[in-house]
Amino acid sequence: MIKFAHPEYLYILLIIPVLLTVTVINTLRKRKILNTLIHTPLQDIVFGNKSFYKENIKNALIILAITFVILGFANPQLGTRVEEVKQVGIDVVICLDVSNSMLAEDLKPNRLELAKREIGDMMKRLQGDRIGLIVFAGDAYVQFPLTSDYSAANLFLNAVDVNSVPRPGTAVASAISLAVKSFDQHSKTQKVVVVITDGEDHEGNITEAISEAKDNNVVVYAIGMGSPQGAPIPVTDERGNNTGFKQDQDGQTVLTKLDEKTLMQIAGSANGKYYLSTPAGKELEAILKDLSSIEKSEYGTKRITDFEDKFYYFLLPAL
Repeated sequence: MIKFAHPEYLYILLIIPVLLTVTVINTLRKRKILNTLIHTPLQDIVFGNKSFYKENIKNALIILAITFVILGFANPQLGTRVEEVKQVGIDVVICLDVSNSMLAEDLKPNRLELAKREIGDMMKRLQGDRIGLIVFAGDAYVQFPLTSDYSAANLFLNAVDVNSVPRPGTAVASAISLAVKSFDQHSKTQKVVVVITDGEDHEGNITEAISEAKDNNVVVYAIGMGSPQGAPIPVTDERGNNTGFKQDQDGQTVLTKLDEKTLMQIAGSANGKYYLSTPAGKELEAILKDLSSIEKSEYGTKRITDFEDKFYYFLLPAL
């Protein structure tokens, strides 16, 4: 199996046809000028050892050397052996609140964007663990299932916004219940749910959802986004420009306040912990430290091909 470590360099090969064309045109032009100035039978007498055949070989070798240099920089790699590697880790499902209250700017740039940034940082530091994402507002949906492909997961994470769930609300119970169902109950891996929300206006039976998590040995952590003092909810137009703040029926600005009591109840009842989100992301450090202490289990195998660099096969002939 062959692959290139830097396939972007292969685009430079597009100059090779250009060089060939220029070389051929230049050679034909020189021959035409020569034939115009000196009659063909006299050319050998005048120029002696001049050989267009040798000149063509020289030009071809130069172009071939350039081709080999480009291929060398692209670094061809040859797969020498394939082996199966055991995949070990834990399963983590993150439940992210995408309700309009997460647009409040008491955390910069806003609660939702900071939460997405923290999730992205978490994925960069996970090692072998599988991660899944559930987004929720009035309903809960799976944004992506459990996976160890962090690059693909990051693409789905970047697409999340307050329009990901059209129904308004904060259905924390539905999100936790869906997260528990997302785990493979036959797998021996440790299962963790991380709920990231402001906890305001929660819907559904929280007690029942927590009980379901405990029955399935799922640990629930909670991260509170925002401040107990509250912050206004920005209102934007179709272009995303801020047009003011959300108001109630009396024309008063609505403040969205962090419900820490509910989140502490959720985490405490499900053998987890509650953390208040901070701009520095210290709660992320604490959760990652806790996750690293959890015993990791095997959840599958992965076929890995060991590749060896072969760039010198091209650079040496080029020299």
